[in-house]
Amino acid sequence: MEKPQPVSFGTAFYFWFKLGFISFGGPAGQIAIMHQELVEQRRWISEKRFLHALNYCMLLPGPEAQQLAIYLGWLMHRTWGGVVAGLLFILPSLFLLILLSWIYLSFGQVQAVAGVLYGIKPAVTAIVLFAAYRIGSRALKNSLLWTLAALAFVAIFVLHAPFPLIVLIAAVLGAIGGRIVPGKFTIGGGHGSAKQSYGPALIDDDTPIPEHALFRWSQLFKIILTGLILWGGVIGFLCGHYGWNGALTQMGWFFTKAALLTFGGAYAVLPYVYQGAVEHYHWLSATQMIDGLALGETTPGPLIMIVTFVGFLAGWNQLPFGPEAALLAGVVAAVVVTYFTFLPSFLFILAGGPLIESTHGNLSFTAPLSAITAAVVGVILNLAVFFAYHVFWPQGFDGRFDGIAALIGAGALLALFRYKAGVIVVISVSGAVGFAWVFIKVWLELQGFI
Repeated sequence: MEKPQPVSFGTAFYFWFKLGFISFGGPAGQIAIMHQELVEQRRWISEKRFLHALNYCMLLPGPEAQQLAIYLGWLMHRTWGGVVAGLLFILPSLFLLILLSWIYLSFGQVQAVAGVLYGIKPAVTAIVLFAAYRIGSRALKNSLLWTLAALAFVAIFVLHAPFPLIVLIAAVLGAIGGRIVPGKFTIGGGHGSAKQSYGPALIDDDTPIPEHALFRWSQLFKIILTGLILWGGVIGFLCGHYGWNGALTQMGWFFTKAALLTFGGAYAVLPYVYQGAVEHYHWLSATQMIDGLALGETTPGPLIMIVTFVGFLAGWNQLPFGPEAALLAGVVAAVVVTYFTFLPSFLFILAGGPLIESTHGNLSFTAPLSAITAAVVGVILNLAVFFAYHVFWPQGFDGRFDGIAALIGAGALLALFRYKAGVIVVISVSGAVGFAWVFIKVWLELQGFI
């Protein structure tokens, strides 16, 4: 089997463009698509080099699938290759979520739209619970890691401990445990090692590090300086025009912090976003937050793109440009929030990539990662409990239990566990059931049955 021919920037651009529209299924699905396309079929990169890049992305805060796309784009076509790959990974979802957010706010009370959302919300509860199971079954391989997951759940559910503190403590415990009982913390991100060869790759196991990927202090300082300018310039502009306490400035600052705390994926950081956006800033309600996650599950791209929905509603509700410009405020806030959420991912890869390329097989941070992943399972379980409470008891425990929503959730859970149904299928069917139930309920009310 011959080695593939060098890939032009245009060919890579087309692939990343296509990936942005088909990247459903969360990080696991997105990584699987990239592996199938780039390692197995196109052979642009070898299995070993692919997993080496993935292990680094797993250690970083932020969406690992998007960071992997940035890394591979950078490795093949320098800085602009990484920038283009990362942007095309999220732009389709950005435009779709802005459109869906506007439809939600403009027509969300229309019976048909409300019915679809009614069906999707219990499905999302099932999906979050399934995510906890899926990550837990892969990560919790011994009693020590199970204990860490349980402690994390208690910390956030009972003690209301902030998510950053849980991540920090888990990392410290993992580092200590990795020295005392290293055998308990050797599972890493659960991706295993390279076991199969699909033929010679363009960037193969023994391919020398490209010239642009060699580590240079001057290049590192250049990336750091550029990042500070890109972050400080925009936050400074917002602060100068709207003040530090202005809504847009606070969105930029809050989602910068959120971007640095997204260890373990979107499900893990959502409680932090909820605490800030709903409870502290009151940018949107708890119900709207759940609706946003439902919409986020239906679009391609990283699930953390739910921040685009949060930003749109925050701008629409805060009206920084006046009451006549709600739509403009929503769009600008959505773009601001998305910018500050994803900017760190580009900087982490472009700054750290050269260091990682020089350490094939020597990445030694799996113990803290294993502990963080275990803690994340507990945090995600807490999120499932939070959603279940708001969806199945919409008026609180003193109100009525929504049996229809519970049935939809149970059906979604069965489809995920028993029949291995995809997320999009579960969301679509649940939305259709919710849509039908709205009209069935109206008929039953007219007939006097309820």
